[in-house]
Amino acid sequence: MKKRLISLTVAASMVFCGAAFGEEIKVGGGGAPIDGYLKPVKEAFEKSTGININLNFSSATLALKQLMAGELDASAAGLAYEDLVKTAAKENIQVPQPSAYVASVIGASKIYTVTHKDNPVAALSMEQLKGIFTGKITNWKEVGGNDAPVLIVLSSINPATNAAFKKIAMADAPFAADVVDAGRFEDVREKVAANPEAIAFGPVTMVDATIKTVKTPDVARPVILVTKGEPTPKVRKLIAFINGEGQKYIRQ
Repeated sequence: MKKRLISLTVAASMVFCGAAFGEEIKVGGGGAPIDGYLKPVKEAFEKSTGININLNFSSATLALKQLMAGELDASAAGLAYEDLVKTAAKENIQVPQPSAYVASVIGASKIYTVTHKDNPVAALSMEQLKGIFTGKITNWKEVGGNDAPVLIVLSSINPATNAAFKKIAMADAPFAADVVDAGRFEDVREKVAANPEAIAFGPVTMVDATIKTVKTPDVARPVILVTKGEPTPKVRKLIAFINGEGQKYIRQ
């Protein structure tokens, strides 16, 4: 009988430990919040709390749709919540009750403008940014560069970053019709690095020595974590970690 009690105690302890260390947070989103905020803190957060972060890379709008369907604990986006809802609507993703969701700010992300590293243009004004990305400025010589056509590289799978840049830098004017389509920000970087006439924009995680960062007025947007209702205790732990200890792992 004594052996059986010991066995039951051990088994119960194993179940308790399994539950404690088997907790998981499913988070989806696009490149700016996933690569810039969640991936950098993932290992440290898991080690500190025993809660696993299951990252699902998609886009801010698709992640919101998955959150509404109950497939995620939280969705991440690199723009204000009201703008996320508007951007989702343009993709026929409707949020029936926007007030049923809570957006927690986990940071602010600057959007960088980048060109080929040999491009002589060092700085662009907000007016010049708008002119380039709307297609009104079509030659680099119009902004002090070489006599060469401007080649716009635009990610097709990061609607949140596109919407934020469009609102802040372009006063919501439409993007030029003639662009080079790219996928993730790594793909954007590669295309810019391979084309002397290219220009693009993206988060800090896209920037490296293979391309050139152009000086511009600040183009920054909030990074949010959206939950259905108030964040659960485990999601609150993640938000607190990102805003606290996690800051040392995040590139600004």
